[in-house]
Amino acid sequence: MKTRTAILLVATHLAVAAAGFAGGIYALPILTAPAPPTMEEIKAATGHALFSGTFKRELKDSDALHWGEGAVTIGSTSISFVGKLAPGPDYKLYLSPEFVETESDFNRLKKQMVRVGDVKTFENFVVTVPGGIDPTKYSAVIVWCESFGQFITAAKYR
Repeated sequence: MKTRTAILLVATHLAVAAAGFAGGIYALPILTAPAPPTMEEIKAATGHALFSGTFKRELKDSDALHWGEGAVTIGSTSISFVGKLAPGPDYKLYLSPEFVETESDFNRLKKQMVRVGDVKTFENFVVTVPGGIDPTKYSAVIVWCESFGQFITAAKYR
């Protein structure tokens, strides 16, 4: 076998392996995600809502792989969402004293934010607000990918 052919074979095999790995990272959260909450569960969670906001695709650091769109409702005991998020691993829900729409703003304000919990579904969610967290002390809700340090979406609610 010629050297050029061997190099070409190695390069193409590495490219296919990399594409398979990237596809697996994208597909695994989708395959392992639990069923989204029903509309009855969401209505029960929004019954004591204090605030509401909207996740929009058009934020500065949102792109084809990192976005969210839909209505988010913030209450003293739960935060619920009706809409869709781009699938991804290790999403966390944060409350922030300021609205952010970039990774750099998120990182700058992270010490002032509070992590509410995990977002495990990509269509609708209900996240319980732990005791000791007061949503009235914050003004924005953010979905953040902890594993990759990626901004997904945010909404201003007051």
